[in-house]
Amino acid sequence: MGKIKFTIGNKIFAGFFVLIFLFIINASIIFINGNKIDRVVNRSSEIIRPSKEAINDFILLVTKSKMLITNWVYLQSNVDDKKALENLHKYDYPQLKDRINNLKIEWEVDSQKTLIDSAFMEFEKLLAVEKDIMGQLVTFENYEDPLTKLLAEDAVDSQVIPLTASIIADLESVAQTQQSVTEESDADLKNAASQLRTITVITGVIIVFLSLLIAFVMARNITRPINYIRDIITKLGKGELVEEKNRKFSNDEIGEMAIAMDNLVTGLRSTTFFAENIGKGNYESDFAPLSEHDTLGNALIDMRNNLYRVAEEDKKRSWSTEGLAKFGDILRKNNDNIERLSDDIISNLVKYLGANQGGLYIIDEDVRSDEPYMVLTACYAWDKKKYIDQKVYKGEGLAGQVWLERDSIYLTEVPDNYIKITSGLGDSNPRSVLIVPLKVNDEIYGVVEVASFKDFHDYEKEFVEKIAESIASTVSSVKINAKTQKLLEESQEMTEQMRSQEEEMRQNMEELQATQEEMQRGQAEAESTMEAINMSVSTAEFDENGKILSVNRNFLELTGYTRDEILGEHHRIFVSKDDKASETYKQFWKDLSNGIPKEGEYKRLTKAGETKYFKENYAATRNRDGSVSKIMLFAYDVTEYKMADESI
Repeated sequence: MGKIKFTIGNKIFAGFFVLIFLFIINASIIFINGNKIDRVVNRSSEIIRPSKEAINDFILLVTKSKMLITNWVYLQSNVDDKKALENLHKYDYPQLKDRINNLKIEWEVDSQKTLIDSAFMEFEKLLAVEKDIMGQLVTFENYEDPLTKLLAEDAVDSQVIPLTASIIADLESVAQTQQSVTEESDADLKNAASQLRTITVITGVIIVFLSLLIAFVMARNITRPINYIRDIITKLGKGELVEEKNRKFSNDEIGEMAIAMDNLVTGLRSTTFFAENIGKGNYESDFAPLSEHDTLGNALIDMRNNLYRVAEEDKKRSWSTEGLAKFGDILRKNNDNIERLSDDIISNLVKYLGANQGGLYIIDEDVRSDEPYMVLTACYAWDKKKYIDQKVYKGEGLAGQVWLERDSIYLTEVPDNYIKITSGLGDSNPRSVLIVPLKVNDEIYGVVEVASFKDFHDYEKEFVEKIAESIASTVSSVKINAKTQKLLEESQEMTEQMRSQEEEMRQNMEELQATQEEMQRGQAEAESTMEAINMSVSTAEFDENGKILSVNRNFLELTGYTRDEILGEHHRIFVSKDDKASETYKQFWKDLSNGIPKEGEYKRLTKAGETKYFKENYAATRNRDGSVSKIMLFAYDVTEYKMADESI
């Protein structure tokens, strides 16, 4: 096929087309990077940061749960905390769980999902323990029962605290991963923005540079051939033969004139150059004798042919020696990366052989299937790298047959559908294919395959087989080094993880110990206060309607009743018949039910009907909504003082 002719007008059009194409590429890159930034921002705001906040809320909820159940056990009268714990069970945790489950769908790390599911299971187990404790400690009698109280305290120490610590440890691990994901998202956003700026600047500079380059090249392609033609014509006019400079000219009207003039000069110098080239050892030079009877010309051709045969043998030996040294250097430089090594080997081998296409197959030793296969790690075709996802099993195709038989295959009649060599002019079938096993010490590590439009000489095939042995040895070393490095990195990573977990456990133990000591101090103070009150004052609790909820021992001794006789009865059992029906007594309980405190000396009846005078203080306790939950009574016996005053 002839060369495509480019006129000067076509070149001008092509220059503007290149600039427009670069502008479109620049706009496309900016648009793609802009979309990438939008995706990163949306994911950060909708998934990553809400997930991080939800995990932190879960940690706070677990800690709050531990605090509230502890208060339930040790602070019997703390109604607000009890209500808060019930709300946590009914509302707070289910809402938080639904929130995290909705976010968890978009998480990319499966280990995070597993950890959060484990945390849910552990926390629900903790909630079950808390519900059991809440069911045991309901009334004042439950708190007064030493066995019930002891079982509840033991459940807190042996189940609640360990479960809480385990859940928090899992959640902190998830939180740490979420923090890493957040930082990675921020870094991606910064990198995308930086990349967008860099690409914009680079493409702008390229467009400006190419504009200047196109203008320079077009001007040079017009003036250079014209000047060359002028110089040749001037020297030819003086009888001088211009020295050949192997010039290249553009494929347009002016270039055609320059090439025609260059061919004229070449023809005039051919005879002289032929003799000079033989003297210099250039036996590839072509020469056509003036005629078949040209004695000098034929003698020069015979001499050239004899010298060429001797030089060719030396050239083959030198070529093989230089090639072995060249590839030995390549193998030494890239013995730490199998992909880079494969790429350098196949590209340099195809070029050194003067072939057109090649591929390097390496046996994948990490496959988990029963049948091993080779992977095409690198290929080379028309000076363009093409990585193809291709697997070859033993005995499959020619490459698999070489693997199976452990011997080279050389084809000079290549089937039409076996392989195609792609060039700028289309696809063509190669003339020859050489396939050599990568073998060392009778062990196969892969196969190298080279295709060419020309036949391979015997010395070239021997050279490839020698190189294949060196490649196999290097591949073996690379694989061994890679496995060793991988094992070392895994060992270092496991050591670092164990060190980090040990530090976290130490910190958690210190925090738990401080919390436990603080709870013990609070419990001791509360127990001392309640004991002092019970020892010195007669106390009773009533609901807002006046029914007795609980009493202490002093109150029972003061009134003469037992606990079973008095619980559930109305306050009226301590009041005379006339006082029960009075408006004053009705108003008295109406005020108390509205939360109005009462204080004074009142006449009361004991179980035996004896009249006594009590100094009484009534105070209401309220729920979170402000309503009266119960009424507390603190009473003192002032009968002796009252009788003494009346006798006087």
